Amino acid sequence: MLKGKHTVIEIAGVRCTVVETGASDERIAFIKEILEFNGYEVKTEKEKAKDGTLLATSVIGVTDILFNAMINLYERKLLRKGGNAFNHQRQRHRTRPILSPGRCSCIRAANRPE
Repeated sequence: MLKGKHTVIEIAGVRCTVVETGASDERIAFIKEILEFNGYEVKTEKEKAKDGTLLATSVIGVTDILFNAMINLYERKLLRKGGNAFNHQRQRHRTRPILSPGRCSCIRAANRPE
């Protein structure tokens, strides 16, 4: 079962709702494109290890404090460039979730045309 955990942190001096943690640069570009297409301002920041060194992964956040990926997914508010909403019920056709379980996930990637 997916959990709709809502976490707020400060990224670059701006309070943001966390969309995903542990994201690679490729993943950031993918998620950022979708969120910006839907009108969200996206902020990213490299994650830090406990000793303070920077990791290769990043945190992705949006400046809309009320943003909740679960709600936006289930209410079909996130659109693709083609105008279709992401559909949480078509999980079997997706290869990787946009936001993976355990990392505040719920949105599924659209990897094939409908």
